[in-house]
Amino acid sequence: MNTNYLSVNDYDYHLPEELIARYPLATRSASKLMYVANQGIEDKKFTDLPSLLNPGDLLVFNDTKVMKARLFGQKDTGGKVEVLVERLTDDEAFTNGNAHVALCHVRASKAPKLGQILNLADNAIQCSMIGRHENLFILAFNAPILPDLEKHGELPIPPYFERHADDTDNERYQTVFHDPNKLASVAAPTASLHFDDDVLKSLKTKGINSAFVTLNVGAGTFAPVKTDNLLEHTMHSEYAHLPQSTADLINETHARGNKVIAVGTTVTRVLETAYQKTVKERQSKDNNIAAWSGDTNIFIYPGFEFGVVDRLITNFHLPKSTLLMLVSAFADKQKMMSAYEHAIKSGYRFFSYGDSMLLDRVIK
Repeated sequence: MNTNYLSVNDYDYHLPEELIARYPLATRSASKLMYVANQGIEDKKFTDLPSLLNPGDLLVFNDTKVMKARLFGQKDTGGKVEVLVERLTDDEAFTNGNAHVALCHVRASKAPKLGQILNLADNAIQCSMIGRHENLFILAFNAPILPDLEKHGELPIPPYFERHADDTDNERYQTVFHDPNKLASVAAPTASLHFDDDVLKSLKTKGINSAFVTLNVGAGTFAPVKTDNLLEHTMHSEYAHLPQSTADLINETHARGNKVIAVGTTVTRVLETAYQKTVKERQSKDNNIAAWSGDTNIFIYPGFEFGVVDRLITNFHLPKSTLLMLVSAFADKQKMMSAYEHAIKSGYRFFSYGDSMLLDRVIK
């Protein structure tokens, strides 16, 4: 076996177009739930989730909120332009003395030149191109960015929806528990979109605990792997925060023999990054995770050793995506590919507005 080469093609599958969920169901928790247990696959409903967990278990959610980050307009030369605000920044390495700066994706027939003015949202917003950072444009805006985005922007629903966002998306492409002060993501933590107040109440009644982390999801979550060898893929960076209160609950949960369930791949990436930073790198003898904040570009693929997450709630992911590689690392690649085959034959709905899965971690 060549340990220096892992083929991206091993994570490919054919998905019929009709199984892509381009709109949400009428009710958040009405989706199916595939339970991929160590013993096999079980077809459930999402409302069955409390029955699959134990009192004292801990669910960890991502409390980020999605920005209305997509703007349309023209360059000062008249050409059409689309801007997707990836991240607001006050880092002096990018701002060059400007007050309202963001790292952005820009789509236009010709890329804007240094100093060029962009007129967006029917001229309600102006910005100028002041630099480049990797594949992003550094744009300086003429006013505070978030209020203008909320007023004039469009929610950046996934490209595979093949449509513009509507009023339904403004509600349903946000979690019911998002923190309005954490308005910084350009994609939703979609595993959490299934949770409504009734499901959360049922979980609490059963004695299942909950906690929160933050990961500001970037557009890179939709970026395809462009290398044949996945080991040559460079992951995008996203800001993450694990508060000490959540770290304490995780440590207490494991100490009494209960399980930590990550709600989504974003939570998984936060917890496993924090574990590496606060346990492995510090060679912590008690194995207790601690608070951590910073950028993470962790790439989880088969062979990864998990330190925190015992079970994972997730949606179905795009072919050849880093997220499919993550769940394959968690629950065994062959088992995951068989589960996807079962999902397609059984008519499960795929991707952000699709159905869900509960995965048991494979211990090797």
